[in-house]
Amino acid sequence: MEILGVDVGGSGIKGVPVDLEQEKYLGDRFRLDTPFPREPIAMVNTIAEVVKYWDWKGVVGVGFPTVIHKGKALEHGNLDKSWLGLQVDDMISQKIGLPVNVINDADAAGLAEMEFGVGKGVKGLVITVTIGTGIGSGVFFNGELIPNFELGQMQYKKNTTIEKFSSRRVRLDNGMSFKKWGKRFNKFIQLVSQISQPELIIIGGGASKNLDEYIKYLKTDIPIMAAHTRNHAGIIGAALGARHLLK
Repeated sequence: MEILGVDVGGSGIKGVPVDLEQEKYLGDRFRLDTPFPREPIAMVNTIAEVVKYWDWKGVVGVGFPTVIHKGKALEHGNLDKSWLGLQVDDMISQKIGLPVNVINDADAAGLAEMEFGVGKGVKGLVITVTIGTGIGSGVFFNGELIPNFELGQMQYKKNTTIEKFSSRRVRLDNGMSFKKWGKRFNKFIQLVSQISQPELIIIGGGASKNLDEYIKYLKTDIPIMAAHTRNHAGIIGAALGARHLLK
């Protein structure tokens, strides 16, 4: 079962074929910079270049950084506002001439971790958190995805979402120590704890490899673990989300 997985991020668009039975990439990830401004035509053209690089003729799964419902962008997230309301799957499919499935990028990362990572077999409520340019989240109950839970968009202060206060990009742009940033990210954990009591919180994205540096500042009784799939999660999950197109 081989699907080309494409992970569309705020800074880069990465893709590689994935063997979902062997749980491995079929090559090294190919990456292009996300065009700026992040407008539809430019981004779709860049996705097409990633597909062309692999000379791919099969199914393509895309993880996309905004709320996606049945392939349509219901929000624009950190992208250009012109994405709002566009049928993203059809746009990409028409450009590359291949069947395409599009899901939210954080949902994609969560799928990978629940299928192949530390979330596998965990019952009850599990929340996966992808920390990068923003804060993405995937919510699962008994292993089933509840799509488009944008926990990073929770209000923190007036006109400020929690992801604008405590994402990895905020830490890097401001040169914060893990102690200072960990106390900020703890605000996110506290908000999650106020509205839910998951069995497990899984930390993914670029901040997952440094969890030992800041977990001591996260004040919660909820178990927190680093994602096993880490930066591979977006591509693997995008491919997982497109499995139904093979049937």
